[in-house]
Amino acid sequence: MFGFYVFAAIMGNTFPAPSTYTMLSVAVMAFCMSYLYPQFKQKDERMKLIRQKGLEYSYFTLLVYYIILLAILQFNLLTLSALDVLYILMALTICTVFICMVIAAKKY
Repeated sequence: MFGFYVFAAIMGNTFPAPSTYTMLSVAVMAFCMSYLYPQFKQKDERMKLIRQKGLEYSYFTLLVYYIILLAILQFNLLTLSALDVLYILMALTICTVFICMVIAAKKY
């Protein structure tokens, strides 16, 4: 669906709707969960460590996202509506949390 919306936006010479970010983040989440399923299937210490470290990494990464977004909005580098900002933050949060868990699973 994400690809279709982007293709339709390109063909119409417009920018994709902000809801397409959510579709992309749900696709990333699905791929990450399919990778993490064998680790999360077992209820052991490794699974708890992966979740803990993944959330720690994503916390600091999200702080960086927020600072960058605040700077962009403060200096008027981009004009974004409140709804656009919320869609972007939601998509970044979903993607970051699950990608950090995949990184933690590879590391630990």
